[in-house]
This record gives sequence, C-alpha cells and structure tokens, in this order.
Amino acid sequence: MKKRRLGQSELEVSAMGFGCMGISHGYGVRDDSESAATLERAFELGIDFFDTADMYGAGHNEEIVGRFIAGRREEIVLATKCGFVWDENDKVTGLDGTPRHIREACEASLRRLKTEVIDLYYLHRIDPRVSIEESIGAMSELVEQGKVRFLGLSEVSAEQLRRAHQIHPIAALQSEYSLWARETEAEILPTCRELGIGFVPYGPLGSGFLTGQIKSPEEFPENDLRRRIPRFQGENFSKNLELVTLIKQLAAEKDCSPAQFALAWMLAQGADIAPIPGTKRRKYLEENIGALNVTLGADDLREIDKKFPPDAAAGSLRSEKMMQMMGLK
Repeated sequence: MKKRRLGQSELEVSAMGFGCMGISHGYGVRDDSESAATLERAFELGIDFFDTADMYGAGHNEEIVGRFIAGRREEIVLATKCGFVWDENDKVTGLDGTPRHIREACEASLRRLKTEVIDLYYLHRIDPRVSIEESIGAMSELVEQGKVRFLGLSEVSAEQLRRAHQIHPIAALQSEYSLWARETEAEILPTCRELGIGFVPYGPLGSGFLTGQIKSPEEFPENDLRRRIPRFQGENFSKNLELVTLIKQLAAEKDCSPAQFALAWMLAQGADIAPIPGTKRRKYLEENIGALNVTLGADDLREIDKKFPPDAAAGSLRSEKMMQMMGLK
C-alpha cells in the first residue's frame, strides 16, 4: 500500500483510508461481526488510516474500533471527531463546540477507543454559537496535554479554515468530495494547498450512489440517512442516475467497476488527498482496494471533467436538519 502525507504534518497514512461511519450509523441494520471482519481485512490489505467519530452510533463505532486496534495501536493512524450531541435514544440533537464539551468528548472517546492518544482529532462541525477560535483553542490544549497529536476540521469554509489555522496548525480538512460533489474544488482545496493542510474526502462513492448498485430510493431502509437528503429524492434521484450511467460507461472502458473508477478518479486528484471510503462488507472493501490498480491519465481526467462539472448533480447533500444545526438556514 502506498502512503500519503497529510499536508505539512508528520501524519503519513495509507493512500486509501477506511471510513468507519457506516458500521454504526446512517445506512440501515448493523452487523457487528461482519464489520469487525471487514476492519481486520482492511488492515491485512494495507490500510492503516481509520476514521471514526463519537456520534456514529452514539459511541458504538468508537467501541468497535477500539476493540479492533487493540494490540496494533502503533500501526494505526486513528482519527475521531467531536462536536455533536445526542439524547438518551441515540438521536443527534445538535452541536456543541464549547471548550467544556470538547474536553469531555475527548475523554469519552479515549475511553471508548481504549487508547491514550488520538492521532487526528477533528471538530466534526462548527457550532454556530461558538467562535471557531474558542473551539480550536480548547482542542489545542488537548495537544499540549498529549491526548491528541494533530487537529482537523470537517465541513468548514475557506475563511473558517484560515481562522482556525491561525490558532493552531490544522493537519487535515475533511469534506465530502466525489465525482458528484466537486464544490470543494473552488475554494477549499486551493486553501488547503496554500496552507499546507491535507485533504481527507469522505463519501468518495457518493454514499454508495456512484457504485451503480442503487436503483431506487425505495431501496433505502427506513432509518437510512439518505432518505432525508434531497440528492437522493424524487426527480433529483432520477436525474442523478444519468451520471451513474456515464460512470458505468467510463468504467467499462477501463475494465473496472464503477466504484473502482470513482475512487481511481479521486486518487488521481493529488498526492495530498487521502480518501476514506467506507463499507461494512469485506467484498466491497476488496472491490474498493482494486481502485489502486486503475490508472487514469491526463486525457482521461480531461474527459471526466467535461462530463462531471461541479454542478452536474441535482439536489443538496445536506438535510434540512443539518442545515439548521450548522446555522445555514
């Protein structure tokens, strides 16, 4: 497995990481046994960068990851996040970026992960009621205390990223980025590169949509988060299926699957990018890894750019609830 460095930090990670969210949160019924086996298989295949968060399954995800990393902690680059809060029914209720919450959340994550230090600690979303300077200031204290090695942010603007970076060096920014979500290319990616900040795309397969396996929104389980995201609903869904048809055609020309094609495109966007596709099934993990063997040249990338401009997909990727939490609506 080739390695990639996250910006100017000392963090060197596998070129493809592993997003753990789907194991516990967002995509239907859990399968802890198969998920544990998938994590093990990922490590066997050379993945050493694992991304979790406290809110994924209200701590459940970190507990599974904690069991997985036991005995191999020094071989793993461990990322987790703080900032969300939830109720007694494990339902996310809001954001909390106060120093007190950040300190408490870090301690709870360390307990669940059964580790003494977190390699990369993200602020999952910015609390609109708390200045980013105050939140990052609290997180920088965790670095000083040796509980966290490097800091990251998730889903912020270029201006917010600059402000945070002035308080404490930001090692990585995590945002959604894929063939159907290219908005970050306008300001976010250039800002990361200017400041020497690594970029960690989540959702590089469009929450499964770009694999070509999803035919109808009715396939989603009742508790699936995609039922609440406009891009997966109604006319938006139908229009976006046209993009998948294009991906299938391009993938066939490269003798690979649509998922492998989408990931190969992501990997070709720069050596400072370390995507974290997620799955809870070994067969999909092994398919994803195959993307490392797919080569896209300059001509391929130019053709793809013509067919997948930043505004190619229809519908927002944020639910109404998330927009309200983030103070965007």
